[in-house]
Amino acid sequence: MTDQRPSLFAAATLPRDLVSGGVVFLVALPLCLGIALASGAPLFSGLLSGIIGGIVVGSLSGSHTSVSGPAAGLTAIVAAQIAILGSFEAFLLAVVIGGLMQIGLGLVRAGALSAFFPSSVIKGLLAAIGVILILKQIPHLVGHDADPEGDLAFSQLDNENTFTEFASMLGDIHVGALVIGLLSLALLLFWDRCKPLKQSIVPGPLVVVLLGVALNFLFHKIGGPWVIGVKHLVQIPVAESASELAGFLRYPDFSAVLNPAVYIGGATIAIVASLETLLNLEAVDKLDPQRRDSKPSRELVAQGIGNVVAGFVGGLPMTSVIIRSSVNVNVGAKTKMSAVFHGVLLAVAVVLFPTYMNMIPISALAAILLATGFKLASPTLFRQMWNEGRYQFIPFIVTVLAIVFTDLLSGILIGLAISLLFILNSNLRRPIRRIVETHVGGDIMHIELAHQVSFLNRAALDKVFMEAPRDSHVLIDATDTDYIDPDVLSLIRDFKDKTAAVHGVKVSLKGFRSKYQLHDEIQFADYSTRELQDRVTPEQVLAFLREGNRRFRTGQRLTRDFGRQLEATKEGQNPLAVILSCIDSRVPAELVFDLGLGDIFSVRVAGNVIGTKSLGSIEYGATVAGAKLILVLGHTRCGAVTSAVELLCSDQDTEQATGCSHLHAIISEIEPCLDREKCWIPKQKDEQQTKKLIDEVAERNVHHTVNAILDRSEGIRRAVDEGRLLVVGAMYDVVTGNIEFLNDRVPTGG
Repeated sequence: MTDQRPSLFAAATLPRDLVSGGVVFLVALPLCLGIALASGAPLFSGLLSGIIGGIVVGSLSGSHTSVSGPAAGLTAIVAAQIAILGSFEAFLLAVVIGGLMQIGLGLVRAGALSAFFPSSVIKGLLAAIGVILILKQIPHLVGHDADPEGDLAFSQLDNENTFTEFASMLGDIHVGALVIGLLSLALLLFWDRCKPLKQSIVPGPLVVVLLGVALNFLFHKIGGPWVIGVKHLVQIPVAESASELAGFLRYPDFSAVLNPAVYIGGATIAIVASLETLLNLEAVDKLDPQRRDSKPSRELVAQGIGNVVAGFVGGLPMTSVIIRSSVNVNVGAKTKMSAVFHGVLLAVAVVLFPTYMNMIPISALAAILLATGFKLASPTLFRQMWNEGRYQFIPFIVTVLAIVFTDLLSGILIGLAISLLFILNSNLRRPIRRIVETHVGGDIMHIELAHQVSFLNRAALDKVFMEAPRDSHVLIDATDTDYIDPDVLSLIRDFKDKTAAVHGVKVSLKGFRSKYQLHDEIQFADYSTRELQDRVTPEQVLAFLREGNRRFRTGQRLTRDFGRQLEATKEGQNPLAVILSCIDSRVPAELVFDLGLGDIFSVRVAGNVIGTKSLGSIEYGATVAGAKLILVLGHTRCGAVTSAVELLCSDQDTEQATGCSHLHAIISEIEPCLDREKCWIPKQKDEQQTKKLIDEVAERNVHHTVNAILDRSEGIRRAVDEGRLLVVGAMYDVVTGNIEFLNDRVPTGG
C-alpha cells in the first residue's frame, strides 16, 4: 500500500491542522505543568519538554497524528532518578544519555518490536486512558483542583487516590468552575451531534476555551462565590524579563559523566520511554481515520533526538503521549503540522503571553478531556471485545484495570504479561492441528506441527500421541515447520521407535528437515493399490465416495503427495470405481469426491448418457480392471438436459437448431426421461418451474442410465448378481456441492 504523505503546508489540510494544534496546545499546557510538578522537577522543565516534543520531535517524526511531550508514565521514574543522582542537573545528563540510546535503538530498527504488541493490550490502553480521563477530570470539572498536575497514577502524592479524591471533591465544589465545566461539556456534546457544527472548520474545544475565558471575566464582575481564583486557572511561570526567562533554563552536569548511576538512569529512561512510545504510537495509528502506518524505528530516532535536546536545555524526558494524540485525532488533525504548531504555540505562550494563558479555567479544559475520555472508553468498544471471546477480552479488561489502578507503564506491562500467558496457554493447548483423515486404505490421524514447536509444546504433543487409538495409523507432518525443539524431536523419535509399537500404532513421517535426522517414511497407501482393490467391498467404496464428498463440501480435503502417487502408479493402476459423469466443467469427479491419482476410472460425456463407446469403457473398468463400483453422476442445472428439454418441447430438429450433427444421439438418450405433458412449463417461460423440471429430468436420466448399463451389459449384470459390483446413481447439486445417492432400478416414466 502506498504511503500518502501530504505536504505540511497544503491548502487543503493546513487550516484544520492549525486549529487542531491550537486545541492540543490548550490541553497540553496544564498537563506539561502538572507532570513537572508530579515529578518533583521545575515547572518550566515540563513546558520545555512540550515545546521540544512539538517542534523537534513533531518535525522529525513519521507519524501524522502522534503528539510528544512529558509523559505521566515517567513521573515516578523521573522523581526516583533525581533523588538517586542527587541533583536535577545530573538527571539531565541521564536524559541526554537515554536519548542517545534511543537513537541507537531506532538505528538498529528495534521499533519492529511494536508489531508483536497484542491488539487487546493496545485497545485496553486506549480504553484505560479514556476511563482515567473521566475519573481524573470530574473533580476539575467542578472546581476541585487539589490535584492540578493531572497525574495519571491511581495513588497521588498528597496521600489521596483517584477515588478518595471524589470524597474530597464533594466538600470542595466551586460554583463558577462548576458552571463553566458543565456548560463546556454540554456545548461539546451538542457540537459533536450537530452535523453542520461538527463539519465546520472551527472545533468545539476551541469555542469551549473562549467561552470559559469569557465567563471567567463575567464572574469576576459579578464577584462573590462566582469568582474563579488562581488555583482554578492555568498557571504558567511568568518571567518579568528576558534574562529571567533565560534563568529558567537548566543544563546537564557533565562532571557526573563517570558516575555509573547516570548510565543506569539513562538506560532506564531509554527503555521505559521507548516502550511507552511504541505502544502509544500503535494506539494512535488505530485512532487515525485514514489508518496511516507510522514507522516505529523512525519514531525512536525522533524521540531520542528530542530527549537529547531536552536534556541539554533542562527539559523533562518525553514520549509519544496518548492523551494529547487522541485529542489531536478527535479534533481532526490531518498532518504532523498540528503537533509542530502546538509546540510553537507553547513557546509563544511561555515567552510572550503567559499572563493571558493564565486566564483559562481548568474546568473548561477538563470538559475537553472528559469528552475525549468518553470517546476512548465507549461502551461499544467493551461490547466488541466481549464478543471476541475470552482470549481477547480478559487481556483487554486486565490492561484497563491495571492501568487505572496502578499507573500507565505498570498497567501496560501487566497487560502484556497476561496476554503472553494467554498466548502460551493457547500454544500449550493447541501446538498442533490434528485431523482424522479417511484415506482409501483406512483412517489416518494426521498431526500437523506448528511453524515453531518449542519445549512448551512437549506435554501437549505427548498427550496427543498417547491418545492415538490402538492399531491406528499416525502421520506426523512437519512440512510447514521452521523450528522443532530438541526435546520435542526426542519425544517424536521415542514415540515412533518404541511407544507406538507397544500400542500397535503405525507412525509415518513427512516434511522433516534433514538436520533433524528424521526421514520421510509413509507406511500407508493414499492411493488405490491391487491389495486394497481385492480386499475392499462395493459398499465400502460407496462409503468412501460419500466421505470424500463430505470432505469436499466442508473444506477438509486430504493432504496428498501427488508426486508420490505419480511414482507409485507409473507401473499400473487399480481404481476402485468407474464414474460416468457429465462433461460440465463444474463437476470434476476427482475433485467433488476428493480423490487422488489412480483412485477411479473417469468417463465423461454430455448428459452422462450411455453409448456404445462409453459402455465399453465402463465394462472394461468393472469386469477387466476390477473396479468394485459403477457410479452414474448427474447434476442439477445440466446444460445437456436443458438443451434436450428445449429442443424436444419445441419439436425442433437437433441438427438444424444447433448445427451439431452428432448431438441427436445424446438427445435421444435423454428423451425417455421427459414427460411431454409438462412441456407447457418452458413455453410459459416460468424460470423457477423450468429449473425444477430440468432437475427432475436430470434425475430420471441418471436412473435411466443406470438401468441401461445393467440392461445392455451382460458382464456387468453378472458381476452385480454375484455381489462383486454395485451400479448406483447420484445427483450433484452445483449450488451446495452436496451429492445425493439414488436408488437404482427406479422407473423412468413420467
